[in-house]
Amino acid sequence: MRKMKDSGLEWIGEIPSDWDVTRIGYESWIRARLGWKGLKAEEYVDEGFAFLSAYNIINDKLLWEKLNFINEQRYEESPEIKLKKGDVLLVKDGAGIGKCARVDDLPLGASTTNSSLAVISTSSGLLYRYLYYYLISPIFQNYISRLLNGMGVPHLTQENLKNIKIPLPQFKEQVMIADFLDGKCADIDQIRVDVEKQIEILTDYKKSVITETVTKGLDPKAKMKDSGIKWIGKIPKGWTLTKIGNMYSLRSEKVSDKVFAPLSVTKNGVLPQLENVAKTDDGDNRKLVRKGDFVINSRSDRRGSCGISNLDGSVSLINTVLKPRNEMNPRYYNWLFHTDLFADEFYSWGHGIVDDLWTTRWQEMKNILIPVPPSTEQKSIAAYLDEKCSEIDATIAEKQKQLETLEEYKKSLIFEYVTGKKEVV
Repeated sequence: MRKMKDSGLEWIGEIPSDWDVTRIGYESWIRARLGWKGLKAEEYVDEGFAFLSAYNIINDKLLWEKLNFINEQRYEESPEIKLKKGDVLLVKDGAGIGKCARVDDLPLGASTTNSSLAVISTSSGLLYRYLYYYLISPIFQNYISRLLNGMGVPHLTQENLKNIKIPLPQFKEQVMIADFLDGKCADIDQIRVDVEKQIEILTDYKKSVITETVTKGLDPKAKMKDSGIKWIGKIPKGWTLTKIGNMYSLRSEKVSDKVFAPLSVTKNGVLPQLENVAKTDDGDNRKLVRKGDFVINSRSDRRGSCGISNLDGSVSLINTVLKPRNEMNPRYYNWLFHTDLFADEFYSWGHGIVDDLWTTRWQEMKNILIPVPPSTEQKSIAAYLDEKCSEIDATIAEKQKQLETLEEYKKSLIFEYVTGKKEVV
């Protein structure tokens, strides 16, 4: 049993008696790009020097994909942040603040960062891999939360970072801890990749089940005919086609969110708007939604956001609110409208100057042709998909829980070893 002592830091507790407590600034050089120096997006080049940002840090790792490049002049104007192997990168601004990655290699050659990242180069007494594990540990992430509490715009200054305290083992033990965690975390990460792949397969399977069922029905022996509509393809002989305008009518009453509670139109359906969602200035100019209405976001950047509302309420003006007609089964069409096939068709009828303003209005939507199974078959398809997709969703939820368990185990493991609660033997 190793001898322990009080670290003097309540968020760490006890550390081994032969460890020290120091500040990151004493053991490393911390710097960052001072602003953008007038750099504009149109200056990015197809080939040049890799220009990393917070978006290139995913799951505590650097992804050398989907990044921008700058020319040599822009690269040379900030020599202090030219990256080298052994650097640690930390997001110091914005929503991703606290994210961290280490530079084990420079696969694209000479590289640098934008102003959202701090570059940390350790001294000879601090192993960069040990510092990295400390920075991704719950200790540091909790410290970040406390430090930023109450700040309007999240921002870590170099002074903040220099003063962060860190337990410091002898260098030899730092190497042992880092080697041990490299192996263990690699194993955990591989399991996570496998589980994520299983979730991806299940998600794709769910999509295929929905698409196949709403366009081909439940009877695999049914005789088929060409619908004449490219996005639908073949349909059972007993089915017909009609325009959406024959199945739904437009609800266009304007209301206030002070009278009708605000609703959000998401990929998971129409839900009560969360308290922390930013409100717009159109609170008195919203669209009425009644229970049972179908609501779809008309903008292409909200692709797949639609569903049947289980509540009376109000939605923003970018949504289209539809009242189902009596002679159809809303649940069947809810499944149909959630397919990628329909989403592609829906937005192909739209108009706009740029992608994120591309909009499909009711006057276009109402003319889209959709399949019409017999009413009894609509009901059977909806019931089948309700049950089948619930089973798939339950399996996906179990996989998601596995991911959460793996993440918690990884955090616990890192915490125990970077604080010396457990010893590498």
